[in-house]
Amino acid sequence: MIVILYIAALVAAVGFLVLCIGLTMTLNSLKTTLNNVANTMAGIEGQMQGITRETTSLLEKTNSLAEDIQDKSQQLNTVVQAVKGFGDSVNGLNNSVQQVTSSIYSNVSKNSDQIAQVIQWSNAFMGIRGKMKERKANNETVSVSTPDENGKRKRRK
Repeated sequence: MIVILYIAALVAAVGFLVLCIGLTMTLNSLKTTLNNVANTMAGIEGQMQGITRETTSLLEKTNSLAEDIQDKSQQLNTVVQAVKGFGDSVNGLNNSVQQVTSSIYSNVSKNSDQIAQVIQWSNAFMGIRGKMKERKANNETVSVSTPDENGKRKRRK
């Protein structure tokens, strides 16, 4: 029975030895994994610093662009207001032209009989003038030149 105890102790010792070897292998594997994780974290830390620098740079550029856009927007607002003022002026001019046109149209409508009479009188006057010119052209005589006593030619009608 003592032999059984020795065998049991030996089996227990071998089992403990296997357990220790397995635990050592597991711990070594865990150590390797943790070293890899530490290296990865160091790489990520470096990358995060780079990303932080880039983000800061992009944020500064974005702020600069936002200020530039705001300045240009204000300048554009000035231009838009000027164009609006010009448009208002053109509308005012258009309204004035429409009022003048309406006034002329109403005055022409009111005075259409008088305008017709003026046109008739003008046509009559032009007709009379044309007839007078025609008569004057027919009444002119042909000029003939005759010598006078000095030998110079004298014109007669």
